[in-house]
Amino acid sequence: MAKKKQPQETQKKKKDTNKPQQRKLAFGVFLVLLSLYLVFTFSSFFFSWQTDQSGWADLSNREEIADNIGSKIGAYLGQLFVYKGFGLAVIFPVWLLFLSGMKLILNMKKPLLNRWFWGILLMVFTSTALGFLGGKATILAGVSGYELNHFLQDYLGKLGTILLLVLIVVLYAIFKLNLTTEKAVSFFQNTFSKLKREDEEEQEQGDEEENSFESIEKEPNSIEFTTDEGEIDFIIPQGENEKLDPFTHKKEIPRLDGQEGGLEITNIPEEEQPDFTVTPTQPTEAIDPEALAKQLVENYGEYDPTLELSDYRFPTLDLLDDPKDSGIVINQEELEENKNTIVQTLNDYKIKIEKIKATIGPTVTLYEIVPEAGTRIAKIKNLEDDIALSLAALGIRIIAPIPGKGTIGIEVPNKKPTMVYMRTMITAPRFQHAEMELPIAFGKTISNETFVADLTKMPHLLMAGATGQGKSVGINVVLSSLLYKKHPAEVKFVLVDPKKVELSIFERIERHFLAKLPDSEEAIITDNKKVVNTLNSLCIEMDNRYELLKNAQVRNIKEYNAKFKARQLNPNEGHRFLPYIVLVVDEFADLIMTAGKEVELPIARLAQLARAIGIHLIIATQRPSTNVITGIIKANFPTRIAFKVSSKIDSKIILDGSGAEQLIGRGDMLYSQGNEPVRIQCAFVDTPEIKHITDFIGAQRAYPDAYLLPEYIGPEGEGVDLDFDPSERDPMFREAAEVVVNAQQGSASLLQRKLKLGYNRAGRLIDQLEHAGVVGPFEGSKARQVLIQDIVSLDRLLSDN
Repeated sequence: MAKKKQPQETQKKKKDTNKPQQRKLAFGVFLVLLSLYLVFTFSSFFFSWQTDQSGWADLSNREEIADNIGSKIGAYLGQLFVYKGFGLAVIFPVWLLFLSGMKLILNMKKPLLNRWFWGILLMVFTSTALGFLGGKATILAGVSGYELNHFLQDYLGKLGTILLLVLIVVLYAIFKLNLTTEKAVSFFQNTFSKLKREDEEEQEQGDEEENSFESIEKEPNSIEFTTDEGEIDFIIPQGENEKLDPFTHKKEIPRLDGQEGGLEITNIPEEEQPDFTVTPTQPTEAIDPEALAKQLVENYGEYDPTLELSDYRFPTLDLLDDPKDSGIVINQEELEENKNTIVQTLNDYKIKIEKIKATIGPTVTLYEIVPEAGTRIAKIKNLEDDIALSLAALGIRIIAPIPGKGTIGIEVPNKKPTMVYMRTMITAPRFQHAEMELPIAFGKTISNETFVADLTKMPHLLMAGATGQGKSVGINVVLSSLLYKKHPAEVKFVLVDPKKVELSIFERIERHFLAKLPDSEEAIITDNKKVVNTLNSLCIEMDNRYELLKNAQVRNIKEYNAKFKARQLNPNEGHRFLPYIVLVVDEFADLIMTAGKEVELPIARLAQLARAIGIHLIIATQRPSTNVITGIIKANFPTRIAFKVSSKIDSKIILDGSGAEQLIGRGDMLYSQGNEPVRIQCAFVDTPEIKHITDFIGAQRAYPDAYLLPEYIGPEGEGVDLDFDPSERDPMFREAAEVVVNAQQGSASLLQRKLKLGYNRAGRLIDQLEHAGVVGPFEGSKARQVLIQDIVSLDRLLSDN
């Protein structure tokens, strides 16, 4: 019974998925037919509008006959949109209506909203201009165009109206046609040089025609042919009475470079063939790529990756909550009391202090002491618990000594901590003017300074801590920092959320900032099985990017993008602008429990190699045990953040030292980058604030889809249908097969470079080649084995199939 039920369920699913497509097709056909009807109706209206003036007013009277090709409805629509509307310019929205219908029919993904905006603007401008030229209400301008022109002249006069119309034309050329001063100058220079060149060619052609007969008489035995290699003179001495017919004495021979083409003189007896001289013209000089790139930059400017979303607006500050506290409140009594307690406790153990000073932070105050000469630092370090007992405070931490200073630090929590708001981080000059690739404003240090770090310098981040101590807020701080600083074209996020609730709020910005697999419906990954495919897909993306860097002869993504912006890399050769990719895993321990090595190995590979090509990892876990944070993970994550943990063992696993167990929680954290940990109060950003940010970004125009990662085929081929119908093969299947056989290398990146395809189409071609028996099965990151040795065998195989 179960076997019979499955096909019925799949058929139902297919029917359900086909319904939206059918509705789109039906609506698209309706729009196309409507636009055609309007074209004929409006065209007819220009010839019949005067006679139909009375007919359209009484549509219910069947005795009234309209001359319009669309009858009464056509006359009415023409009266409404042409005469009372915008006259001849009404053709612009009709054309856009036709394009919208064709978009739905052909299922094109190119957005038309921008075209509708400019089309409507062009309609209003054209109608107003025709109204100005006509001087009165005419059928060409329409009543609306005349009224707009009349309104402008009442307030600006004729001269002002002319200048306004000219201004609109100039602005349209600048913003829509990307007009620049360099382009305008280059256009006039090219036009002038072209006209001058044409005049010179005409003169030369006239001179050649005058001298043509003379040259034939002087060299009767010289026949000139033009080949692909340039002009080649075949000088053949002949007898006085012998004539050579070039049409009967020629056949194709190999060219000078060994390729097909060229001409040979034949049908002459072998003994009568004299020697002949071949004088090829000099080949044209190769174009210097650097000079070409420089010229392109001069003409068009550097490539701008943000141009597709040029109207994108960064999130505003009013989306974040205002700080409720005006600043750190200094309690002199508390400071004096803590100072005396510390001095007295040390004095009880016969440790004299020469100097002590306090630095007040948002949640912790640092007391720096200078002990008398001869005092052992270890002796003070051992008094950590005694000082905490004397102060009756939780979270005392002794830094002995403070790096870079000749002092010993004692961190004491404030009785009244001050919250660090995300808004103060974003507005801080250190963040606003940060010259970093991926700046992150974590929070404030003990000295009340804004702590900003560059993710590309970390280059990967490990976050750990007990439940409820601030990990999820820390991830939100990282993501919101990047959202406030980077354009959607510059950075993409791969979000893994096994808990399914922490990162779901970022779904709203899927088509702006998120990356996903091609066959995935949701960009935020909540299924642990899909995490493995995503991580392996990132490994493929990493390999592809390294191939691009190798071809571009650069070492890292920064140099590559700089070279691409300078137009020194050709997109037709597979080159593209590379955004940074940030992988965020919210609960790593759960992945290790369910997937184990399948997750750990690609994570370790990415951590080892992905820095140079712009892929950075942020991994968070609430269970910092050795089977979760293994030696491989620790070795490849030099930057770590530890929130409060329950024991020294957990602190040593995260930081390779103690200290995290003495934190006070609620965002209190230690930041380590291979040296002495820095104590920071993590900024606080609430869920409603994140929602405001994502709603603000999500409401703007976006890319057609999320950033698509390379397609990954698992070892068992899960989720991939290799049962291809030969009739449904890609049109470039044959050409792709020849490329693979000639190169004896089966990889999607090869097809990308040779055939100038996108990765997804190249991947589908590889799957079709596998099904046809041209290449072998998937072997991880290695290129597939080519099973056909030559083109002859390929022809035989494809003819059998």
